[in-house]
Amino acid sequence: QVHLVERGGGLVQAGGSLRLSCAASGRGFSRYSMGWFRQAPGKEREFVAAISWIDDSTYYADSVKGRFTISRDNVLNTLYLQMNALKPEDTAVYYCAADYSIGYSPDQYDYWGQGTQVTVSS
Repeated sequence: QVHLVERGGGLVQAGGSLRLSCAASGRGFSRYSMGWFRQAPGKEREFVAAISWIDDSTYYADSVKGRFTISRDNVLNTLYLQMNALKPEDTAVYYCAADYSIGYSPDQYDYWGQGTQVTVSS
């Protein structure tokens, strides 16, 4: 089992950058595939990015490809999401998630953080 805590959200102007972090406690962080999801008001939770525990392969939603970068530090048990060139439509609560298998659907992840708010002003 793993416990996840996100940090790093905030208010930023369009075109700016933020780096989210997700600290994991518990055992076996390096054996979990990790994902970032987001949920805007009135919308379903959607996939943003994921990283495999097997070979650190990364996967991105088309809407963030080229602007966001997911990475992990297995020594610090921390997942990151570097977000550049932010747009107002990136405004959402961002969640990190963990599971043994990687996937694009929220239903595929067993462990979730509490979320962190990202607001991008125009």
